[in-house]
Amino acid sequence: MQSMEKGLVIVYTGNGKGKTTAALGLALRSIGYKQKVCMIQFIKGSWHYGEMYSANILKPEFELVAAGKGFVGIIDDDKPLTEHKKIAQQAIDICRKKIQSNKYNTVILDEINYAVNMKLVKLDDVINIIKLKPYEQNLVLTGNHVKNKIIDLADLVTEMKEIKHPFKLGIKAKKGIDF
Repeated sequence: MQSMEKGLVIVYTGNGKGKTTAALGLALRSIGYKQKVCMIQFIKGSWHYGEMYSANILKPEFELVAAGKGFVGIIDDDKPLTEHKKIAQQAIDICRKKIQSNKYNTVILDEINYAVNMKLVKLDDVINIIKLKPYEQNLVLTGNHVKNKIIDLADLVTEMKEIKHPFKLGIKAKKGIDF
């Protein structure tokens, strides 16, 4: 990493769309300055979605780790909750390693707030990760249901609020927009 400026803890939360997209926009901006970014995804993983494909184009500045095994308890999830918890704990271990490697200017923990809310990972583990980050590194946490203890540690918290959503009109998720 090049800078000794204080890195930020950033949270994107809320019931509206755009949390992962905001984190990816931040990543794209950082990559434009030849900064290194790692995104660890806690829930996604078994599906094919746009981030997986574009991550290859953005190498070597961008690394995507799809640590989850798909959305928990919805759509086509056939895995027991214990398996999701085990996988999420492995993702926590990956986070620690990536953060401590000092290789990245920014580390994004995508959908980690969902993982905490669903009790796949412990809140204390996330708090310890926040405290573990090097001074100059940025850490981004996404997902709805962010806990107050995380908000207290954050430098920036943005809440996405749903006003209108096409799904409520029967419009299914769209390639390039939703996945």
